[in-house]
Amino acid sequence: MAKVFIIGAAGKVGIHLTRQLADNGHQVSALHRKPEQADTLRQAGATPVAGDIQALSRDALAALLTGHDAVIFTAGAGGAGIELTNAIDGAGLALAVDAAEAAKVRRFLLVSAFPDAGRGKTPSEGFENYMRVKRQADVYLAASALDWTIVRPGTLTDEPARGLIHAGLAIPYGNIPRADVAATLAALIDRPEVHHTIIELTEGDMPVADALQSLPR
Repeated sequence: MAKVFIIGAAGKVGIHLTRQLADNGHQVSALHRKPEQADTLRQAGATPVAGDIQALSRDALAALLTGHDAVIFTAGAGGAGIELTNAIDGAGLALAVDAAEAAKVRRFLLVSAFPDAGRGKTPSEGFENYMRVKRQADVYLAASALDWTIVRPGTLTDEPARGLIHAGLAIPYGNIPRADVAATLAALIDRPEVHHTIIELTEGDMPVADALQSLPR
């Protein structure tokens, strides 16, 4: 059993992840900003932790992270604008990395963005900023002393989980249900040997466990 701290637990991927980790027997601490989210996270099997990634200091967040085995960062502005993207996907990720190092939490998993996102469309200023911030966040985490894993899912959908994925270092672009992204993250918690790697992720034809087993080491 691992003790996992999720940043972004109340989000669309995060709530699936919270349930799946709890169902797998892990102890989950779920950071949330809105008071009304606490009951939902508790019902999903987590211990709710009130806090705002935009307001917490490094030391305050480190105190919350202390004693955990892993941090999963799946928070994001969700298209709410450039300022929030910079604050959450950018500065928020950097804060979490620094706090994890201060708290001596070795493992850090990040939900990032597939580099082909938006291809074939005319990108808006906000989307260009989003992709730039996501790339900078990947670079910041990869330069840290943590045992990091970056997951870059394709276009996220709300389709039911299939439990079948395509995962690799470089794969064709595609869609993936949020629930299957969560299943992949949950499975990675049980695979601590998979670290210092970037995993591109779409729906596919291989069960999650088998797909992760096939990743290079």
